Amino acid sequence: MSVLRYRFFFLTFFLILPNISLVHGKEAPFEIYRQAGEVTSVVHYGDEIWVSSYGRGIHYYNLKTKVWNSFSTEQKNIENDFFYCVAVSELYIWAGTSDGLMIYDRKRKAWRKRKFASGGEYGNWIRALYYDKAQGLLWIGRFVNLTRFDEKKNKFDDFDLTQNKLTGSNNIKVIKPEGDKYLWIGTESGVFLYNKALEPSDKSALTFYSNKGNGFRGEGESVSISDILPEDKYVWIATEEFITPDQPDFNLGGIYRFNRRATWDKFDKRTGLKANGISAIARMGRNMFAATYVFDNNSKQGMGRGITMFDRITGKTLPFDPEQIKLETNDVSQLYFDGEHLWIGTKIGLWKVKMNNAFANPDFSSSKQLSNSKKNN
Repeated sequence: MSVLRYRFFFLTFFLILPNISLVHGKEAPFEIYRQAGEVTSVVHYGDEIWVSSYGRGIHYYNLKTKVWNSFSTEQKNIENDFFYCVAVSELYIWAGTSDGLMIYDRKRKAWRKRKFASGGEYGNWIRALYYDKAQGLLWIGRFVNLTRFDEKKNKFDDFDLTQNKLTGSNNIKVIKPEGDKYLWIGTESGVFLYNKALEPSDKSALTFYSNKGNGFRGEGESVSISDILPEDKYVWIATEEFITPDQPDFNLGGIYRFNRRATWDKFDKRTGLKANGISAIARMGRNMFAATYVFDNNSKQGMGRGITMFDRITGKTLPFDPEQIKLETNDVSQLYFDGEHLWIGTKIGLWKVKMNNAFANPDFSSSKQLSNSKKNN
């Protein structure tokens, strides 16, 4: 299933709004970076936060100096503004487009494009990037095939991951690490667990979970992955919603909590989420954030429904008031928690929210606490 996109008019200035209180009466500043436009990925590397956008280029924020910089046609330092993802190393910046991989050489301060011969017409649509610093490897998720780039050898290797004749199992959408040993690779037909000690071409290196077997509770006609968040006991897998009158069970959406053995717990509208379509997930302490949307049959687009916060152990929804951070849109595309700030990527810009420690408190589960914090202001 192709990625759903929307077009908006973007303001092009950086605005810092006044401090407000999120919880317990403590001041918690937030910032809005509108220059980012429609955010497609948020990546943390060292002291930098990197943001790709669809229409406004690539942006990076220095956590120490608190200064933004950009690569964009407006800045005249790159020839394209439309990116799906970004990854960073000491030597390179990589950015995914629908027409190949853009590569920035930090030493030479120059961009070049790398195109791939395999994969046919859509083989150069780059939808996911993950840089493995320990191994010096860049993993490239393409619409067709998975590619590995070895920095030291300056070598690209392509892998066809097709499983059980499911074409979608080779349409890569998400790549997320689990410790030093594994990668989780999300596709349009399920998810792979990859053992990095082996070559991807080795069948024993990959374990595939789809809804055709015991995975994802056997729900829907297919299952398309939008985000993955591994943790100690579980792997959280966010899925897309794509349903039509002709195919009412095609992609049902929801978040699955997989215990790595046989149990697939599900969180969706029935458990309190605002919608079944999930764009992104992020964890903060005991709590989980989910960016939600509903697929609209008339417009054939996903309609944003904002963020739901819930207890990741009990599944109970928790109060999260978007008005306190003046979140001006329900179209949330990306979520990332860096240990202090929640970065919220939307269709109209990037929100950086300093989260009060109380949000990570397991006892923070009642609207009364949020109500009391408002009274203290």
